[in-house]
Amino acid sequence: MKGIERLSAVESSTPRMSRALPDMPMAPTVLVRLIRISSFGLGNFFEPVFRALGTSEHAFHALCLLVASEQGSAAPSELSEMIGTSRANTTRIVEELVQAELVTRSVHARDGRRHEIAITAAGRQAVRDIVPKMIEPLERAFSGLSAEEFALLDKLLRKLIVSLDNSARAMSAAA
Repeated sequence: MKGIERLSAVESSTPRMSRALPDMPMAPTVLVRLIRISSFGLGNFFEPVFRALGTSEHAFHALCLLVASEQGSAAPSELSEMIGTSRANTTRIVEELVQAELVTRSVHARDGRRHEIAITAAGRQAVRDIVPKMIEPLERAFSGLSAEEFALLDKLLRKLIVSLDNSARAMSAAA
């Protein structure tokens, strides 16, 4: 099902859902559905782009984060948090990057229970080679938004992330 078809399904099912679940707040429910559809659509859009480049979005994101890191390294848990994927998936991604010799994995110097993931020269070069190939897909993905809409979406998504964190803390404190 394409994003436009999913959007149409939201439009057609919302009135039925509202009637079937009259106490359910529809506006936030629909917004959650739209955000999930958008996230799914981004994955579907970029997956073939990254596959053609011989990598995955998460692996590329990990390499970019390591390049941007002051030390060129990070703990797997830090990568997991920054990429936004599970620790198990991060372990799989790191293993692929180690096998490709784009990163190294070593025991942390001060804490033998932790590992440190460091980008290699080949990893830095891989990122530099991929970045120019990402410009057009990134621009195309957001081409339906004006510069003002893009900036507003950025601002609202950041605000939503903070709201979710604050709400989760408040719920935990109340429990």
